[in-house]
Amino acid sequence: MLDANLKTQLKSYLEKVSQPIEIVASLDEGAKSQELRELLQEIDSLSERITLVEQSDDSQRKPSFSINRPGTDISVRFAGIPMGHEFTSLVLALLQVGGHPIKLDEAVIEQIRNLDGDYQFETYFSLSCQNCPDVVQALNAMSIINPRIRHVAIDGALFQSEVDERQIMSVPTVYMNGEVFGQGRAGVEEILAKLDTNSGSRKAEELSAKEEFDVLIVGGGPAGAAAAVYAARKGIRTGVLAERFGGQVLDTMAIENFISVKETEGPKFAVALEEHVKAYEVDIMNLQRAEALVPGKSIEIKLANGGSVKGKTVILATGARWREINVPGEKEYRNRGVAYCPHCDGPLFKGKDVAVIGGGNSGVEAAIDLAGLVKHVTLIEFGESLRADEVLQRKLRSLSNVTVIVSAQTTEIHGDGSKVTGLSYTDRPSGESRKVELEGVFVQIGLVPNTEWFKGTVDLSRYGEIEIDARGQTSVPGVFAAGDATTVPYKQIVIAAGDGAKAALSAFDHLIRSSAPEEEPAQEKAIA
Repeated sequence: MLDANLKTQLKSYLEKVSQPIEIVASLDEGAKSQELRELLQEIDSLSERITLVEQSDDSQRKPSFSINRPGTDISVRFAGIPMGHEFTSLVLALLQVGGHPIKLDEAVIEQIRNLDGDYQFETYFSLSCQNCPDVVQALNAMSIINPRIRHVAIDGALFQSEVDERQIMSVPTVYMNGEVFGQGRAGVEEILAKLDTNSGSRKAEELSAKEEFDVLIVGGGPAGAAAAVYAARKGIRTGVLAERFGGQVLDTMAIENFISVKETEGPKFAVALEEHVKAYEVDIMNLQRAEALVPGKSIEIKLANGGSVKGKTVILATGARWREINVPGEKEYRNRGVAYCPHCDGPLFKGKDVAVIGGGNSGVEAAIDLAGLVKHVTLIEFGESLRADEVLQRKLRSLSNVTVIVSAQTTEIHGDGSKVTGLSYTDRPSGESRKVELEGVFVQIGLVPNTEWFKGTVDLSRYGEIEIDARGQTSVPGVFAAGDATTVPYKQIVIAAGDGAKAALSAFDHLIRSSAPEEEPAQEKAIA
């Protein structure tokens, strides 16, 4: 299961274990159980503090296993074989159950300990989902801190019958005490906010009491992170408000064009961004949704939780989100067959017919990836030809289970009330309406800037982008902008980072000029 290099790395990690660990496996005679048995035996051989036990328990999913601290209630469970993106979740679970400190603020740990209630969480993940580990690791950590919280992470592709029965069409999907709790990426603080209903008002009071920042950055993606580093290096009071630190990068699978980094994945890149920012004295205020900008000598950002934060200057780096096709059925069947992340949700459509809407690089890459998982892919493009790079088009044309339809306008997504059943489009040359029977629709038509709450305050282009000059200055004095939310062409990570740095330098220059004392007019010399 594990190659020599991975074994060596894991062995070094397991040296940090200070408490005994018992792994209890529930297996059957199937091939996947044998695969899991081999993995657990290899882990068992790497540390004297680990004991592996096989237990016949018909109440548990097979294959599955729990990681326990003997003599305590501390335990986490995986149903499936946590490799791929979830291998890190497995390693962290071993370390944390084994006594290695959990890297959370003490105030957050205390909040978890004080939760009043019994919670049974189930998280459905796919091994190719880059958003799933955050949820799995958050709930595992919470269950270790507070044994009244129980958690099992379930590989949806391996337990397809459960996925079908519960009609799960998007991962991660989390159930709490048998009911849907949430879908999509979430960290400890986000989960806590849903469980501890009084935390929002407490956080609003805490934020509103903060001293005015010299530079207040709204957004935690590459532009916001670069702006924070450059501002903090100037020695000025810097704060970052982020709805989710990392931004759109968190939903990016492969990054191969950030200069000096040959290849990485979005979530890893986002972690590196945050670690770099934390190396400086920057106040990161994560999980905060901004709702209004109030210009003035002290610029105010109002938040969704009722709080507000002020800055002498502000840098808007709010990024962008997936563009929707805005047809009947899209919103109704979102996460019930309509998806926006083929890497995350693709495995849930194994053996099914799906469509990809969009013929740019994102759409063609999605179709190529999905073709290796699903029965058939129909790619629908509005224009007369695909817009993707030629190398991607050649790969697409080589696949036998892909149909490409161009000059087609998607008009409706159909469903039976619980899941997607088909899609209608208009053949633009003839005007004829046609229908495709399928079970999943992946929308890949680009991005839309997150700027709606600036309307009437900051000048926007007709595409909703923040209009800026060469220095990143907006139409409001003291307010700068950077990244995918602006009129800068070519929405790329490297460009966003550069523009974030430029905006921070411009904000610093603005602070210097606005704080400089005005020169008194020279007095005329008296003529003797």
